[in-house]
Amino acid sequence: METPDWLASPWRRRVAAAVAGALPVLAFPAPSLWWFAYVALVPWILLIRTAPTGRRAAYDGWLGGFGFMLAMHHWLLPNLHVFIFVIAGLLGALWAPWACLVRRFLAGSPSLRRVAAALLVLPSGWLAIELIRSWQGLGGPWGLLGSSQWEVEPALRLASVGGVWLVSLLVVAVNVAVAVLVAVRRARVPAIAGLVATATATSAAWVWSPRPEVDGEARIAVVQPGVTQGPDNRFAREEALTHGLVGKNLDLIVWGESSVGYDLADRPDLADRIAALSRETGANILVNVDARRSDRPGIYKSSVLVGPDGPTGDRYDKMRLVPFGEYIPARSLLGWATSVGKAAGEDRRRGTEQVVMDGGGGLRVGPMVCFETAFPDMSRHLVRDGAELLLAQSSTSTFQQSWAPEQHASLAALRAAETGRPMVHATLTGVSAVYGPSGERVGSWLGTDASTTAVYEVPLASGTTPYVRFGDWPVHAALLVLLALGAVEGGRAVRVRRDLPGPPPRVPPARTTRESPARPVR
Repeated sequence: METPDWLASPWRRRVAAAVAGALPVLAFPAPSLWWFAYVALVPWILLIRTAPTGRRAAYDGWLGGFGFMLAMHHWLLPNLHVFIFVIAGLLGALWAPWACLVRRFLAGSPSLRRVAAALLVLPSGWLAIELIRSWQGLGGPWGLLGSSQWEVEPALRLASVGGVWLVSLLVVAVNVAVAVLVAVRRARVPAIAGLVATATATSAAWVWSPRPEVDGEARIAVVQPGVTQGPDNRFAREEALTHGLVGKNLDLIVWGESSVGYDLADRPDLADRIAALSRETGANILVNVDARRSDRPGIYKSSVLVGPDGPTGDRYDKMRLVPFGEYIPARSLLGWATSVGKAAGEDRRRGTEQVVMDGGGGLRVGPMVCFETAFPDMSRHLVRDGAELLLAQSSTSTFQQSWAPEQHASLAALRAAETGRPMVHATLTGVSAVYGPSGERVGSWLGTDASTTAVYEVPLASGTTPYVRFGDWPVHAALLVLLALGAVEGGRAVRVRRDLPGPPPRVPPARTTRESPARPVR
């Protein structure tokens, strides 16, 4: 396919690449647009395949990745300012190799074999990008393509088989197949075969994947104080709201992230007030302390369980911190970020291990704090350790006017579906939400303008999902595909080099001798 005339201008092509990369983000904010994820990559793929050179394709991939990361994290702009562009530019480079693969397999008039390979290689390459950027130091797995499908029941069933990774893999495969249908007429048969294979995999997961066996329920209360000024006012509001839960026959009460601004060992008066609330309501209370510890140096964010007699001793210290928000990576080099945005003035300390707590009455709960709900492995490990209920304590009060609270709450649906365990997402200022063991919504969301409590009848389930049992197998399969591709390409390069005619034999230069003058004959 030749490059369209309107892309002949370098600047038009650059803008088109960045916009095309940002298009998939439209599938995230509105649940009604979940279907858009299955075609959102098509313009970007079609643009890349027209690149005249591999270098141009890599440039299109980098610009598209820049657009994707900037659009996905645009709500951070008021906090990080110009630094968000630096981050988007650096992480956008991850898509440059993927763009080279797009051009390698789909440029021009690809053969049926190349198209069939593209349906396998390109989704695998995308998954490798998601794996790399999921490293906590690079920002974590926020905005994985598969997470846009959190309200689609078949997609949630797929997540129980292979996690959000399997959903991302199939979403990209559908995009590649649609791009081939649009641009490569002679290869429509393998493209349709790819779509049929995707539909078959989804149907198989729907029919054969084990469903969680509901075997009880728990009454969980969420306390959402709303926007308050300062830790003292926040605590007073939470205390007043919790008083209203007396007589509700609860199993557990959950406060949001940073709900207590003082270490309870330093403030026994606060511990006594929470214990009094526990006695009045007849339920343990899971609070979250954001304060400098009295027994060790540094500031920690900790989930602390408080019962009728005070803190029970169950404590979980947050392990995965938000880059720049809770610590600055390589502070000696990047500490200047504090001067251009609202970056952490002091690094918070990390916990060392996950904890499963006895929430009361034998209910085993697995707490996570805020950003950690984006990591599929954390909820999976908690369930393996015996958690019956997953809990997330969060605070997105800084981003109330953006789509971040809704997107953050939606991640709990995926974590519930992946593990077959219900999940409670409790925040200070909304959105708070609860999901059942299949990822279905339980009750209503508490919006960002709510200052209230809500009691949820949360279904409990038993059994083990394939994802909990086998882990991130789609990621491993994708990496094997890329390793096989590397071996094939490497072997081809060796054969081509071997078959090239060798250099001509070296002919030594002719030696010339100076003839001596003829001697006269005597």
